[in-house]
Amino acid sequence: MKHVPGSLQADLEAEVRVPTRRALAKQQTRLKVLAAARKLFSEEGYEGATIRDIAAAAGMSTGAVFANFSDKSDLFREIMNADMVLLSEAMRDAAQKGRTVDDALLRAFAAGYAFYKSQLPLARAAFSISWAPDQGPELRASPPVQALHELIAEQLQLGVERGELSQEAEIKLRTQMLWDCYLANYPEAIFLGWSLDALQAKARDQIRVILAGARRG
Repeated sequence: MKHVPGSLQADLEAEVRVPTRRALAKQQTRLKVLAAARKLFSEEGYEGATIRDIAAAAGMSTGAVFANFSDKSDLFREIMNADMVLLSEAMRDAAQKGRTVDDALLRAFAAGYAFYKSQLPLARAAFSISWAPDQGPELRASPPVQALHELIAEQLQLGVERGELSQEAEIKLRTQMLWDCYLANYPEAIFLGWSLDALQAKARDQIRVILAGARRG
């Protein structure tokens, strides 16, 4: 029988090690807390949902919540990061169906608005946290948010390659302008109750105006 070095054997055993019952229970508790928190944040917003309420909704003690998350902001941040990953995927999938740069960007924006339309208090909380001095910079610089910036830039670059936009399209600047417009439309949905159709109509005009100076003559 071929001898396997001790260190290698230990590594192999670690790779196939089955999670312990305690580890599985901890994971299940964490998922319950996240599910309860998401529901309450979506219904009550960040300020309206307390750790006590989240614990009660999850059917456990506040101690169990704190055993998995340091505080409410830690819990909210994990939910937002997970959402941003899903949002990025949804917007990217939508953009890939676009026939032109305008169409791709509009489809991406529409997918983003649809993602949060059913949970606007959560979106409002996300905006509030994203500009808070202590948590905002980290959230705005998170990989999922950067992926959304990259998505817009990629669509502009494709527009250049297809000859829709000029080589001097100033992609970096227009990416930021489009991102700012995408975010700026959320208050209409959150506070004024705009429909998805109304949001898309405004976004369509914004995209047209921002890209107007980059069109090929």
